[in-house]
Amino acid sequence: MAQSFQNLTGSTTDSSSEERLKLIRNGLSARHAREKRFKAYGIAAIALALGFVAMLFGNIISKGLPAFMQATASLDVFYDPEIIKVDPKPEIQAGQSPADFNRAMLDWQRSVTMVNWNRVVEAAVRGAAPDTQADTRQILSLIETNARFTLRDNFVANPELLGQTVKIDLTASANADNWLKGNIDRSLPDAQQQLSAPARQLADQLKEDGVIRYTFASQILTNVDSRSAPASAGLAGAFMGSLYMMLVVILLAVPIGVASAVYLEEFAPKNKLTDLIEVNINNLAAVPSIVFGLLGAAVFINYFRLPLSAPLVGGLVLTLMTLPTIIIATRSALRAVPPSLRAAALGLGASRTQMVFHHILPITYPGILTATIIGVAQALGETAPLLLIGMNAFVAAVPGSPLEQSTALPVQIYLWQGNENRNFFEARTSAAIMVLLSLMILLNAIAIYLRTKLERRT
Repeated sequence: MAQSFQNLTGSTTDSSSEERLKLIRNGLSARHAREKRFKAYGIAAIALALGFVAMLFGNIISKGLPAFMQATASLDVFYDPEIIKVDPKPEIQAGQSPADFNRAMLDWQRSVTMVNWNRVVEAAVRGAAPDTQADTRQILSLIETNARFTLRDNFVANPELLGQTVKIDLTASANADNWLKGNIDRSLPDAQQQLSAPARQLADQLKEDGVIRYTFASQILTNVDSRSAPASAGLAGAFMGSLYMMLVVILLAVPIGVASAVYLEEFAPKNKLTDLIEVNINNLAAVPSIVFGLLGAAVFINYFRLPLSAPLVGGLVLTLMTLPTIIIATRSALRAVPPSLRAAALGLGASRTQMVFHHILPITYPGILTATIIGVAQALGETAPLLLIGMNAFVAAVPGSPLEQSTALPVQIYLWQGNENRNFFEARTSAAIMVLLSLMILLNAIAIYLRTKLERRT
């Protein structure tokens, strides 16, 4: 009887153990399956995000790269004395005052400017295609309008060109560039074409003969914006305007933001006033950028009477917008420092100021640098606040200082995107985006390098 009971108990125990082991194995299998699914979801999310980024960059690069190749006409230009009827270039005479010489030089340059340089351009094109049926207007429509200024400046620099033939590369017009690159449907009727039929035929002939070829469009990087000569429009003015604004942001937002964060985190008493300040800083970080543009227009332009569309005003507006980001990120870096480090510094006799500036801040430099570069990169791509302070004005000059009128890279992209010559400026817009992204990537690369170097030092 006892033996049978023992057998029954043992069998019951074994079956219960097996059931428990089975439940444990099933639970482990289910947990491992959930972990694998979660890992797969994470990998899929990362792959999807990278795919979208690749699509974005691929779209921008595919559209922007053709803009860096510009149709250029290599012409034999004859400085015809029958057209360029000017006196010899003045030379300073004995006893002549500098003022009189400058006056004579200005009069000579004025007479050179009055020369019909378009006739020289037309003669050069006709020399390359003598059998063309295009008239003067149709011929000149193939060459950028600033070609006459190029020939004029060459002659002013070297008057000995008179009567000589020189090979000069002249930029093709935007319409000619569109036609040769196939940006316009060639099957459209003449009424919908940007060039007349003889001009289109002449452009194809010059391209076939090798007179017109594609060269690197350095003017995108070296020239300023232009309305009269779209093919020569560039980003030099906008690029310098952005650099001046970033300089203002770095000089103002970084020290003010870091100092504010250090005070609030390490020195400020914990009371209702500091709580109110913290809440307002967090709220400012979520305020739309256009609101800061309204504030800048009201305060810096209307009240302080600072120059309209100046990089200084843009930098001040972007500083206000960047400060909350730098303060919040810097405070997070300060909070990440172990309390034991503070206690050890104070225990060794350091004052609170010495503890913060000698022991805490050096450790947080990488985090502060990261916060700074995030804020500056965000400010670099802002457009809305700059539009409200007038930086969308057409400025055909490179600013010499932060007080001179200028535009910025994001605003220049906005202006080119709205240009009526969509076939030409769509590629230019993507090229400008590539320049802006390159500048942002460069800033981030510098930040990563400095952060790595500081981390190794600390």
